[in-house]
Amino acid sequence: MMTAFPLGRLDDVNELDLPEPAASARAAAQARQMQLTKPPGSLGRLEELACFMAGWQRTEHPRIEKAQALVFAGNHGVCAQGVNPFPQAVTALMVENFARKGAAINQLCDVADATLRVVPLELERPTADITEAPAMSADECLDALNTGAAAVDESADILVLGEMGIGNSTISAALALAVFGGTAQDWVGPGTGSDAAGQAHKRAIISRAVARHEGLAPIGILAALGGREQAALCGAVLAARLARIPVILDGFICTAAIAPLYAANPAMLDHCLIGHQSAEPGHARLCARLGKRPLLALDMALGEGTGAALALNVLRGALACHNGMATFEEADINA
Repeated sequence: MMTAFPLGRLDDVNELDLPEPAASARAAAQARQMQLTKPPGSLGRLEELACFMAGWQRTEHPRIEKAQALVFAGNHGVCAQGVNPFPQAVTALMVENFARKGAAINQLCDVADATLRVVPLELERPTADITEAPAMSADECLDALNTGAAAVDESADILVLGEMGIGNSTISAALALAVFGGTAQDWVGPGTGSDAAGQAHKRAIISRAVARHEGLAPIGILAALGGREQAALCGAVLAARLARIPVILDGFICTAAIAPLYAANPAMLDHCLIGHQSAEPGHARLCARLGKRPLLALDMALGEGTGAALALNVLRGALACHNGMATFEEADINA
């Protein structure tokens, strides 16, 4: 079994030796929750989050001392089909805006005390048009996947993931359709502002692309229909798993990006949380297919990792209560 990056071939994804959470630490955290000065279950999902973190950190008292946020950026050849109202030059301009700390994700990472790194992936060379050819060769997909893995700080306690890429809502809908089936209608939304006619056009383009590349294995779907930022997100998720780092995914784009990993082995995503439910209409359906319930629902659809960064504050609150609250014995309260 493979235990480390870089991978030598795409099929190595299926050979990774995936660490599991520590059941004993999770059980100890659950026992502590029952002793805290509150009715059992009264903190709802905050209790679940604390126990989730305990399992992955292998301690009854999990903490977040170092949070890393990664935003991967890429461009897509399918934009030649007119699926987006904005030019691809916007991707590079937004990367510059991130560097100037002028984007929403910069502000939210500051508030959440997360170190932000933005990784552009060959923005000057978009992937191939998925209606005409595979988006990436196996080697190109592997390179992007390894780049994403290499960006992960293995000393981090939590990883927040986001993306930027004009056209990637089209790519995401194609990935969701290829992995989970249905029709393009199930997965296509406005993205960065497509009107009804634009969405109808996107549906036609996605249907054509998915039909062209049908019958592929899950990682083959990632190469054929994904983009470099989607492959990098998958690499980051897998590298985090090998380092036992829990992951907070952003909205529709991030969730669709890792759908091929779920198709290959649902257990690959056991360490992942979904930060928020995007306003992009296909996201709720996608979360349900993955069996994951987002932490927040704020009608956001910006991307950049913004929903995941907000969810990090919820996770910090869960651990603050878990570690800081008194037990009934400490408070001298007879429960």
